[in-house]
Amino acid sequence: MQKVVLAYSGGLDTSVAIKWLKETYKIEVIAFCADLGQQEDLEAISEKAQKTGACKVYVEDLREEFVRDFVFPMLRANAIYEGTYLLGTSIARPLIAKKQIEIAKMESAEAVSHGATGKGNDQVRFELTYYALNPSIRVIAPWREWEFDSRNSLIEYAKKHNIPITATKEKPYSTDRNILHISYEGGILEDPWVEPPSDMFTMMVSPEEAQDSPEIIEIEYDEGNPVALNGNKLPPFNLLEELNKIAGRNGIGRVDIVENRFVGMKSRGVYETPAGTVLHIAHRAIESLTLDREELHLKDSWISKYAELVYYGFWFSPERQMLQTAIDYSQRHVKGTVRLKLYKGNCIAIGRKSPLSLYNQDLATFESEKIYNQKDADGFIKLNALRLKAGSLRKI
Repeated sequence: MQKVVLAYSGGLDTSVAIKWLKETYKIEVIAFCADLGQQEDLEAISEKAQKTGACKVYVEDLREEFVRDFVFPMLRANAIYEGTYLLGTSIARPLIAKKQIEIAKMESAEAVSHGATGKGNDQVRFELTYYALNPSIRVIAPWREWEFDSRNSLIEYAKKHNIPITATKEKPYSTDRNILHISYEGGILEDPWVEPPSDMFTMMVSPEEAQDSPEIIEIEYDEGNPVALNGNKLPPFNLLEELNKIAGRNGIGRVDIVENRFVGMKSRGVYETPAGTVLHIAHRAIESLTLDREELHLKDSWISKYAELVYYGFWFSPERQMLQTAIDYSQRHVKGTVRLKLYKGNCIAIGRKSPLSLYNQDLATFESEKIYNQKDADGFIKLNALRLKAGSLRKI
């Protein structure tokens, strides 16, 4: 091997990985940093990678592509893992890995690498994407090879070799941020009984500290995608960015869960997903108006499977793409506006309207109307009761 493309974040693991890769494999390391809206000084991260030993650094602005081609399709599917997690880290990995493979091709690099641990989900997400897009690529996973057995040992190594890092023994938890969310895990969070420190959070205030009056917002949808916020048409990234501010100041989007990792263990994760939480609720609200009953119920039955595919790393699998095609077909009539009330951690849909609505107020009313013949329900009920009657008459 001559070259390896490393998914580089500037954090502890990948900072150590540059030097370790060079020493272990005697190989040129090309660092790749993806801008997914994590609000970091990417120029400083690029300089740090070069000073740490990278022969070349790519910093790619993937913000619009991330929201448009990865976040929005997932939101159209109402994907939520184990009923709670909105998959903010999971959905970022296939895009990073996809771009890595593209850079490896441009640079004629024989290998790609990442800083994910041998215990986590990210190693699977990265590598399933690598192999799906380039079956012959070689993968180097330092955490599965090197002698370090903890983040503290990485910190010691970094200090010994003058590698600048932000992690400390006193504050060793790991974070991952993009425009959709920020995650916290490890270190002091490994005990699921211990409440996270209040100064840890980044994207939102606590519900207790949120403003004392509710905030009313409107989100407009077209073919299942949010296209306007409070009447202002916005590109996907800018819409998510603005909605993060609004939901964040209202204390919306924080979850603290114990989840089942794909590799088989349980782990505790703390997440902030302000805009994603609001968009999930708003999308369900507009779908309630515009999807046929059986269409909606069938789509809902896919949520768990779709979320698993994203969480496990199968974004580029044929089954995820097949589900996406069906889901996107269902979204052709998902058009309209949702009004929501945001207040101290709560997001409540309080209004919805659509030019393609299936809701008929004249039909649904409890007042006098001449459309629905209530006597028709008698035969409907009796037909549906036939098998229940047969079952109760059967002698065992």
